[in-house]
Amino acid sequence: MIPIRDSAPRKRFPLVNIILIILNVLIFFFQQALDPAELQQFFHTYGTVPLELTQGLGRFIRLELPFPGLLGTALPLVTANFLHGGWLHLIGNMVYLWVFGDNVEGRLGHLQYLIIYLLMGAGGQLFHVLFNPHSPVPLVGASAAIAGVLGAYFILFPRSRVLTLVPLGFFITFIHIPAVIFLAFWFILQLFNAAFQGLAIDVQPVAWWAHVGGFALGIIVGIMAKNKAYIK
Repeated sequence: MIPIRDSAPRKRFPLVNIILIILNVLIFFFQQALDPAELQQFFHTYGTVPLELTQGLGRFIRLELPFPGLLGTALPLVTANFLHGGWLHLIGNMVYLWVFGDNVEGRLGHLQYLIIYLLMGAGGQLFHVLFNPHSPVPLVGASAAIAGVLGAYFILFPRSRVLTLVPLGFFITFIHIPAVIFLAFWFILQLFNAAFQGLAIDVQPVAWWAHVGGFALGIIVGIMAKNKAYIK
């Protein structure tokens, strides 16, 4: 299912959401200029490598790594949100961000949306690291942060409807689906894949637990925003 647009009206111009999309696209174009060896190095430098992160945390706990060094080790939790493994990865993420992000930004406000977006991305990645602490595979993509956006939208706009492209064999149809059903189905699919399929290490891995963790954090953000448990 591919979301096309939602019925929730915007409260304000989604400046941050548009900037995030532009940054993701520009960085992906930069990646396209790299040769395969350079791209792998780029991913290992700016993507989140669970093994390196857990080793860095262990060194910090043993007082072998100063706090600034730990921050440097954790920096990919932010930068990885702007890297993508391919065109489909990028386009899929940006479509979801475009459809759902503007309304969440409108509810949270520009600066809070940016900060919370990055925190949900980092938190979702840490959820992945928790289940794969020794993985040497770099984690890249905005999926965890966008999953957080979806979780917040799930709580904040339960009455919204999503115009959805649904392929049925050789045919394509468009259906208006209640947002709660669309997003609940999306989350159940991520949870199922995380619980029963895990990571396909021999192909391009999908960090399902990062999606699950991001969505859960988004739920918390949505509840706090709905109860106005934050300062605007």
